[in-house]
Amino acid sequence: MGRQGFRELDLEVTADVLIPRPETELVIEMTLEVLDAGPQRLADLGTGSGAIALALANARPEWRLIATDRSPAALEVARRNVSATGLGSQVRLIESDWYTGLDASDMPLDTIVSNPPYVAANDPHLEHGDIRFEPEIALASSPDGLWHLRALVESARSKLSDDGWLLLEHGYDQAAAVRELFRVNGYENIESRRDLAGIERVTGGRLVTSEWK
Repeated sequence: MGRQGFRELDLEVTADVLIPRPETELVIEMTLEVLDAGPQRLADLGTGSGAIALALANARPEWRLIATDRSPAALEVARRNVSATGLGSQVRLIESDWYTGLDASDMPLDTIVSNPPYVAANDPHLEHGDIRFEPEIALASSPDGLWHLRALVESARSKLSDDGWLLLEHGYDQAAAVRELFRVNGYENIESRRDLAGIERVTGGRLVTSEWK
């Protein structure tokens, strides 16, 4: 159908982006809980259709978001969604492989959110259901599925402000490993949240000291 509802939004989707799913709404809910309602500067890395960035902007008009993706085709979908939702004054799109397209004026960030590739490269689920119609580059990671998650946890230390938050969606069996990544990289207030199926699906933590930078 080329459309998908996500929170209060009706978004365009194509084969160039992931289909926004209900479990990803947990990223939005957790971000809204941990951040103050005042002005905040956030980045949504690997934005795809723009779902996470647009949902956060729609919920908090005072927030400003940078939404990145390395796929020009995905960014075209995101641009159309930004235009259709009228949230262009809050959401800025950048073609970027994670942080590479950001410059010093974009730092530090108050919060980084992401739904990165986290499916193990040879996972049989890649051959089933609606995943077959989505871009593998947005789904699959290393043999254990943790490569991108590890890179984001480590690299966010130099991009976040003191007390800045990092919130990541991950696989159904990765929560313990992701919490450990947060712990060894100097984050505190580490917590995993369960989706409606009872699966630990999103983990977040707060960077509390600049010593790790």
